[in-house]
Amino acid sequence: MAREQFQTLTEPMYYTLLALTEECCGVDIMEKVSRISNGRVKVGPGTLYAMLSKFEENDVIRKTAEEGRRKSYIITEYGQEMLREEYIRLRTMVSDGAGRIQMQSEDQQSGFGMPAFAPAE
Repeated sequence: MAREQFQTLTEPMYYTLLALTEECCGVDIMEKVSRISNGRVKVGPGTLYAMLSKFEENDVIRKTAEEGRRKSYIITEYGQEMLREEYIRLRTMVSDGAGRIQMQSEDQQSGFGMPAFAPAE
């Protein structure tokens, strides 16, 4: 079930798992996600804690410590496998796109073909 539910990861999911390659708590995760993504991705507390709960239920992460309301987590082997698969999927998409975008750009420069990203008629 977890594999189907997390077949592709959203950006917040992906960056949260990247952050959890080292043990950290919720506040630290939010800061790390922002830092790793150079401020492009921000995860709020509501989104983060719902995500952490789903990840924990599906053995993607595990709780390592709990002191009062502060809980720390780390990615599991299963979560690392998911993260690697998502990384490969994203690299494949970029590679596929790079070939098409380069080809369209060259066609546009030479006067052949449609402008890049124009919808086909």
